[in-house]
Amino acid sequence: MAASVRDGTTGNLPAEANAFVGRGLELAETAELLETARLVTLTGPAGVGKSRLALRAAHAGRDAFPGGVWLVELSELRDPALVTNAVAQATRLTEQTLRPLLEAVCEHLAGAPRLLVLDTCEHVLDECARVVRELLARAPRLRVLATSRQPLNVPGEHLLTVAPLPLGEHDDAVALFAARAAAAVPSFALTDANRARVAAVCARLDGIPLALELAAVRLRGLPLHRLLEGLDSRFDLLVFPARPHPARHRTLRTAIGWSHELCTPLERLLWARLSVFAGGWDVEAAEFVCHGGPLDAEEILALLVSLTEKSVVARDAEGPGARYRMLDTVRSFAAEWLAGLGEEDAVRRRHRDYYHWIARQGEAEWLGPGQRMWVERLTAEHANLRLALEDCLAEPDPKAALELSGTLWYFWFACGCAEEGRGYLERALNRAPDTDGPEYALAAWAHRLVTVVPEDLEAAESVTAAYTWLAEERRLPAPALPLTGASLAVRGESARSAVLFGSAGQVPSVDGGAEFFHLLTLALQAYLLASQAEFGRCAAVAERLRAECARRGELWMRAWGDFFLSLAAIGSGRPDEAVRPAREALAAKWLVHDRLGAAAVTNLLVAVETMLGETELAARLLGVSGRLWHAAGLPQLARSGKTVFRREYERRLRASLGDARFAEAVHEGWEARPDAAIALALGGSPADWGL
Repeated sequence: MAASVRDGTTGNLPAEANAFVGRGLELAETAELLETARLVTLTGPAGVGKSRLALRAAHAGRDAFPGGVWLVELSELRDPALVTNAVAQATRLTEQTLRPLLEAVCEHLAGAPRLLVLDTCEHVLDECARVVRELLARAPRLRVLATSRQPLNVPGEHLLTVAPLPLGEHDDAVALFAARAAAAVPSFALTDANRARVAAVCARLDGIPLALELAAVRLRGLPLHRLLEGLDSRFDLLVFPARPHPARHRTLRTAIGWSHELCTPLERLLWARLSVFAGGWDVEAAEFVCHGGPLDAEEILALLVSLTEKSVVARDAEGPGARYRMLDTVRSFAAEWLAGLGEEDAVRRRHRDYYHWIARQGEAEWLGPGQRMWVERLTAEHANLRLALEDCLAEPDPKAALELSGTLWYFWFACGCAEEGRGYLERALNRAPDTDGPEYALAAWAHRLVTVVPEDLEAAESVTAAYTWLAEERRLPAPALPLTGASLAVRGESARSAVLFGSAGQVPSVDGGAEFFHLLTLALQAYLLASQAEFGRCAAVAERLRAECARRGELWMRAWGDFFLSLAAIGSGRPDEAVRPAREALAAKWLVHDRLGAAAVTNLLVAVETMLGETELAARLLGVSGRLWHAAGLPQLARSGKTVFRREYERRLRASLGDARFAEAVHEGWEARPDAAIALALGGSPADWGL
């Protein structure tokens, strides 16, 4: 779930960082292939420009895919089993279902024509092939554009080999070098006088785009003739000469080695240490993970800026929230250098410890005013959290993996990563030789917690038992049995569940690590009371939940207080009182990227607007809620007549609007762009609600 993009039909393609140069024939051929082939794979050596060509082709072809164009970046994955998770997260599918995730992804991507761009498949090739094979079989209007050093070998695959750029004086290699040189040195211009030298540089670098871009930046400190003189094979000899490489790989390493040779010793050291990050990083992370020895933390920001200017590192944004990243080939070079320095284990430990600290900070501040910030931050750091978990799981002592996977309960539970969290928690629990200790108790409770989804509420019974155990281990206040009560209510045993819950005033206030469980108790108590049509008591509990969350500055759980307050007003026949809390709940759920919660709240607004006589709006919102349920991985809740709610409101709205207008209005809501859909549901501009 990239923090900057909402789910919808437009896709998630990033803006192109600079002008695309050349490749006219390849672009035309890619477009032609995508018209007829359902799987097109761009193959070629490292640095040849496969990813950039795929991105340009995807941008150019967006109009052909009304279901959106979705980029899945796989380079950051270390575990092939997470390929499906990466596809789900990139396409805004919330993992809130216990059925096989690939089944949910296939259903999510069915329907309107979509293009899925799988970038950098070679290191998870077998799993990519399996996932693509299943997607193509079950989502008939889906097309896939993949980049890989090797074919996926899936039936129906069409290959397009991406070669280095043509090398003539008037060809693409010279044009690319000249464009990047002018960007690095504004005074540079390609002229008849220097064209031959530029062509010679391009020929020396075999027309490999990444090598050309790295060399062009060198013009900041060298005249063109010195650059050409310096591009000789001696740089190959500087970097691991005993390791054989294909000719083009050696050429690319020559260009990277040139950049490396022209860096200062501290820049080289930082470059090597940065290779431990997956995805990207911010300045704070670099300072913690990469400091040590001759490299002071206070120097790292200036060195990062210098590496950015040398095009070794790319900066994704300006200002205090800036994040940095490295291209895979540049990272691989740095990782080899780090291993050669003998520092790999120490730097990876610091990386693991930093993200363990991040997880603890997030847990400590989750129920507070920084909640939205933590949603954004952990989403941005998802790849690094995965890497830290893998490192913990590789350790002989299981405690680190138990604690980190358990500490991230709030990320798994509230940020749409339940399926992935279950996987990590199960791996950690299965490695533990015994069931003693607070780390095991925490992971066991977190595992039970992330099983509580709409399709498996009976699992809630084990959550309470696990929490009671956790409370004993951590000396937290022991709760009542609210989750057991909710489970009984679902099975229709309301009398017994009411005994377990007690009255609204019987849930004690608690502090510290039990705060979340206390708030969850109130939310589930409100749920139970609403299911018993005890709307006055439900409203009282919801008001208390909302007040306690507001006092903390918390959004995610507060929205459930608003939800039940609105539901109680609807149940009491006062729809005018239900509008404001429902809209506040939707705004909060959207801010923290809770798609499932947003879908549930939108259902409330359908009911409210129907009761208020706004039937056209209600029908559109029925379409919006259907799209949200689909994005939340529960498309069955969006299907006509599949739930009591949809049967009832479809009946009412059809009777009021007529079949034709009803179907048209629902379709309008389903097809609305995300910002327009939320504006519609909120009754105004999203900006009015802080979105």
